Amino acid sequence: MRETVELLITIPLAEDLLEEIRQVSEFLHITHLPATDAAEIPEEVWAKTEVLYTMHVLPEPQKAPNLRWVQSYLAGVDKDINHPVLLPEKVLFSSMSGANASQVAEHVLTMMLALGHNLPGFASLQHEKTWMQEKGKNYIPREIRGSTVGIVGYGSIGRQVARLVTGMGAQVLAIKRDAMTPVHHGYSAEGLGDPQGDLFTRLYPPEAIRSMAAECDFVVICMPKTSLTSGMIGAEQIAAMKKTAFLVDVSRGGVTDHQALIKALSENKIAGAALDVFPEEPLPKQSELWHLPNVIITPHISGFSPEYSQRANQLLVENLTRYLSGQGLLNLVKQEREY
Repeated sequence: MRETVELLITIPLAEDLLEEIRQVSEFLHITHLPATDAAEIPEEVWAKTEVLYTMHVLPEPQKAPNLRWVQSYLAGVDKDINHPVLLPEKVLFSSMSGANASQVAEHVLTMMLALGHNLPGFASLQHEKTWMQEKGKNYIPREIRGSTVGIVGYGSIGRQVARLVTGMGAQVLAIKRDAMTPVHHGYSAEGLGDPQGDLFTRLYPPEAIRSMAAECDFVVICMPKTSLTSGMIGAEQIAAMKKTAFLVDVSRGGVTDHQALIKALSENKIAGAALDVFPEEPLPKQSELWHLPNVIITPHISGFSPEYSQRANQLLVENLTRYLSGQGLLNLVKQEREY
């Protein structure tokens, strides 16, 4: 007979979501202790925990000798991946990649429309109570229909962006770490994304970002942050973009070189940018980005949604079912690639 699996949940969850988890198996014993620090969890709880569902609350290895699997509540795992408890091979680590794909992709689409239709400029004119003069000359929108959208990072978010923009008549080019494998092996909710890799026109390796960027009207950055991707959108890659092109960044702070980006924006080398992530957050008040008229700044909120906990629960339930039956987990983080 199967032994009881001790599941510790440190994130706040509504009772209906907890009940969904309980229904997975009679062999699950759930301890729900919302916490923001590992010290808030009693030592006896850590000692018995086999599965942990959390957001950054991780124990020291000696505190949790029975820990076998950590399911993160977040899609991005760069803040946790080097924690000592995750380094031993005996502890599996999985991300929530895919649970936020719908809302982040909608944010990207919102930013593309806002930039392409000059909403920052019109907001400024409205603030100044000024009617645009010579509209036929000064307002030249960039429609998504007929445009080329380059997606740097063809994971769950990038694939959902592709679904949205191809539905509006755009052509998609994409960057993927393994450009020879177009199929998506991570979690994807039914009806979302591009699981088989059918929506792009061409798939490029990361080394070819400049070649791809040169053809695009919009460049969307949704790469995870790793030692290899830090600074990968630098001066050379930005310089390859069209002067009329826009950049949208929903990756992680540090993937895009902001000094190079500020220079390009200040000199009108590209048409504009929408930024949701920054090397330093909150964005310092002295940053030049605040004052650039062709920039939209949002405070790292693209993944926010009132539906997120429910979507995350669906993935947790799927992975718990897999764990209890000995199947491979979805979104298993690999230390060598850092996501």
